[in-house]
Amino acid sequence: MTKIKETSTFNANKEIVLSECPVTYVMSKIGGHWKPIILYHLLAGSKRYSEIKRAMPHITEKMLIQHLKQLESDKLLTREAKPVVPPYVTYTLTESGKELETIINEMAKWAFRDMQRQVTQPVCENMN
Repeated sequence: MTKIKETSTFNANKEIVLSECPVTYVMSKIGGHWKPIILYHLLAGSKRYSEIKRAMPHITEKMLIQHLKQLESDKLLTREAKPVVPPYVTYTLTESGKELETIINEMAKWAFRDMQRQVTQPVCENMN
C-alpha cells in the first residue's frame, strides 16, 4: 500500500472532517471490525495478551497486535510489561477507554434487538 503524502488534499480534507464531525472522530478511534470487540473484552478489566487472543480466536496475531498498538496510540488503553520471568504484558482501558462502555453496551443491545428483528421478519411475503 502506498503512503499518502501529508500535504495531500485527502489528508487536508480528513483533518477538516475529523475536527467538524464527532461521529467521524469516534469512528477514526474505534472503527473497524476488531477495535470495538477488543474494547468490549477489556471492559471486564485488565487482560493479558493471551487472554485477549483466547477471547477472540478468529483474529490473527498481526491484526490483534496492530489494533492494540492503535488503541494505545489513541490513548484508549495502556500497555504494561510486567518485569517478571517469564515476562508478560497487561492491557488496561484508560479513562477515555472506560468512557466508551456506554457506547459499546448500547451497540450490543442494538445488535440483539436487530438480530431478533431479522429472525422474526418474513424473508419474502409474496413468493409465487
